[in-house]
Amino acid sequence: MKKFPEPKDIDVVILCGGFAKRLGGILGKLPKAMAEIKGRPFLDILIDYVADSGFRRFILCTGYRADIIKQYYHKKKGPLKFVFSREDELLGTAGAIKNARAFIRSPLFLVLNGDSLCRIDLRKFIAFHLKKRALVSIALTHIKDKKDYGNVTLGKTDKVIGFKEKPQANKKSLVSAGTYLFQKKALSLMPKDKNTSLERDFFPKMASKKLYGYVTNKILVDIGTPERYKKAREFL
Repeated sequence: MKKFPEPKDIDVVILCGGFAKRLGGILGKLPKAMAEIKGRPFLDILIDYVADSGFRRFILCTGYRADIIKQYYHKKKGPLKFVFSREDELLGTAGAIKNARAFIRSPLFLVLNGDSLCRIDLRKFIAFHLKKRALVSIALTHIKDKKDYGNVTLGKTDKVIGFKEKPQANKKSLVSAGTYLFQKKALSLMPKDKNTSLERDFFPKMASKKLYGYVTNKILVDIGTPERYKKAREFL
């Protein structure tokens, strides 16, 4: 029987190079992931949640004002290891992961959006991924506010079979929770263009292949707009 990998041996890639354009200047020149929640960067809260499950090595994919993130985490003391992957031009979510490839050591790695949080049981997510023998697994949750979220369709075996940019009105949608598990070999299947998106360019092409959806009822919190940022500050 194949040994279950321990979280300490699984790298964590966090996409935290966002501009925060839709936040309308609320953050000044801060990268979106460094938005303040009760005196702490949102990224800190996200990392603490992941570290609580035993993960120790974090690869931060930085872009806009990368120096701010690097300086903050370079000073951190403790058991967590931080590695910085910098993009000097816009690469998109898939492009940022490809750009970090040289830093990823583990054959299985966790990917998180740096501007959202959904507190799923990460050990159960890993078990699901391994049981399905997936190349990529996406954590999914239901949401009523469908604006800016693409709808994901699952088949009977939890295989992702489709994506819709604009779901039907007045209907609950199953959406990405911004948390993914990747086999490192899946990187070879990504589009070759530099600037590429997971949601638009990679996942739709992977649909019906070894791409699986792990459904949770946990609440998705994101800080992408002034309204959501306000709600996130209240919720967290």
